[in-house]
Amino acid sequence: MHIAMLSPIAWRTPPQHYGPWESVTSLLTEGLVSCGHQVTLFATQDSQTSGSLHAVCAHGYEEDTSILPKVWECLHISELFERAEQFDIIHNQFDFLPLSYSGLVDTPMLTTIHGFSSPNILPVYKKYNGKTSYVSISAADRAADLDYIRTIHHGIDLKQFDFQAEPDDTLLFFGRIHPDKGVGEALEVAKACGKKLLLAGIIQDEEYFRRTVEPQLDKQQAIYLGSVGPVQRNQLLGKASALLHLIQFDEPFGLSVIESMACGTPVIAFNRGSMPELIEDGHNGFLVNTIEEAIKAVARIEEIERAACRRRVERDFTIERMTEQYIEVYREILNQTRREEKRPWGYYRVLADQPDYKTKEIVVMPNKRLSLQRHQRRAEHWYILEGQAEVTLDEQTLCLGVGESVDIPNRSLHRVANLGTTKLRFIEVQRGDYFGEDDIERFDDDYGRV
Repeated sequence: MHIAMLSPIAWRTPPQHYGPWESVTSLLTEGLVSCGHQVTLFATQDSQTSGSLHAVCAHGYEEDTSILPKVWECLHISELFERAEQFDIIHNQFDFLPLSYSGLVDTPMLTTIHGFSSPNILPVYKKYNGKTSYVSISAADRAADLDYIRTIHHGIDLKQFDFQAEPDDTLLFFGRIHPDKGVGEALEVAKACGKKLLLAGIIQDEEYFRRTVEPQLDKQQAIYLGSVGPVQRNQLLGKASALLHLIQFDEPFGLSVIESMACGTPVIAFNRGSMPELIEDGHNGFLVNTIEEAIKAVARIEEIERAACRRRVERDFTIERMTEQYIEVYREILNQTRREEKRPWGYYRVLADQPDYKTKEIVVMPNKRLSLQRHQRRAEHWYILEGQAEVTLDEQTLCLGVGESVDIPNRSLHRVANLGTTKLRFIEVQRGDYFGEDDIERFDDDYGRV
């Protein structure tokens, strides 16, 4: 299987510190390659992969302010879609914009929806609903108007996270410095408990940081460490007694939650979004609804067996499990949208295959034609979707355009040719009691198959 993996270009893939979408994209790419699949990663030029890297943008635009995001996003996405025919499937990790390209190519596309930044982007997803396939990253983050092929939780590489049985007596906030992430709430809980709080993550809302966070930093009980890389992340998560994840929005997933548990550190989280799918209350953390409940949960944190946190991740949130589930989805999509092995004249895919009828979408390339043939056990109906068709039907020659159709009775001599300069695409509906290749009787063929 040859997979085109489309990563965002806000950050490098994998990111050097922050970049959850790029992180998941990298983990899945490496998992697929380790399973023997061919993967071409479309990402920034400084990205790293054991697959094939294809890039037009030098660096992530969040790391290089000279890069105009919309310009390079368009160049980046179009670079893949102009090569779509090279791939069996396109996996879009890039949000909604690539969907607007999907109707221009024949390669099937899967989109992992990493969350909805706003209800205003839903019209794009609705337009391509049913025309492409969607995966949700949690059951909580599904839009009622969309159809999903599956929910697949993120997985992580356990080798990057060391289990720590003996933590320090500190609390940790790990995530974006933004009101959504509950930084102020974490500071309030730590202060009420008399615990040291370490904070790590990019500052995404400067005003919020200056107004709410910075005045409480004292370099002793509340310390901001900035955005940290993988090594320091592993150390911080492992040595904390608990991760405070007091989110103020319905979080689609929460990578830091499973990363914390992988180190053995339980999580105290507000019971919103995907949190009940990640945290088993009282087993690998606590689900709370108020600041007061969070304060009480800190006092009970030693009730949580740290080894149980690690086991939960080993069971449900590994890169191996995530990769296996995505491979299953790829195969399901390819079975539904299968393009047969290319014929000399083009290709076709089966849309429906029933005992008494079969439906195909057939594409004939410019200046190509099928054999002059007839069938004994089936009749056909052709409906033109794109291009111009020259149809031979016994002694007649018909020219058909978009929206026109023709019936091909059984035992009639027929042929279709594309004499134009663009693809000819049409729907073929076969009716009868047998549709095997040996019911094709050829009388003339450009490829020596008579």
